[in-house]
Amino acid sequence: MIQRKIYVASSWRNTFYPEVVARLREAGHDVYDFRNPPSGDPGFKWSGVSEDYMEWTPQQYREMLHHPKAERQFHNDIEAMEGCDVCVLVLPCGRSAHTEAGWFAGKGKLTIAYIPEKQEPELMYKLFDKVCCTIDELIFTLNFEQ
Repeated sequence: MIQRKIYVASSWRNTFYPEVVARLREAGHDVYDFRNPPSGDPGFKWSGVSEDYMEWTPQQYREMLHHPKAERQFHNDIEAMEGCDVCVLVLPCGRSAHTEAGWFAGKGKLTIAYIPEKQEPELMYKLFDKVCCTIDELIFTLNFEQ
């Protein structure tokens, strides 16, 4: 078995995420959990910066990318990304998770899409090393495939 350092990219709304993190840890992997970063900070949400974040203009959004809470979480995430050798993209998820997975694929790091339920097909997942459809397939791939 190969022990991996895994970055799980997903969404706050993804109901599969907690199980994926738990099962990968049970399988002996070191897993970064963006909802509970090792810094001890609570996981980042834009509502923690401002309750009216959905009303921001594009200019306000650009400015808020430099808010101390956004800077701190970006640092947490990018440091974890640099330290991990694998990205597991857990669907369904949004833009940030896809950006993170694209970063991993572009760096030549093992990148896997985990699709546990019916999704709209996406051709560009061919950029990734593997697409897994069950948690057992995902764990097997991480444990035994190079």
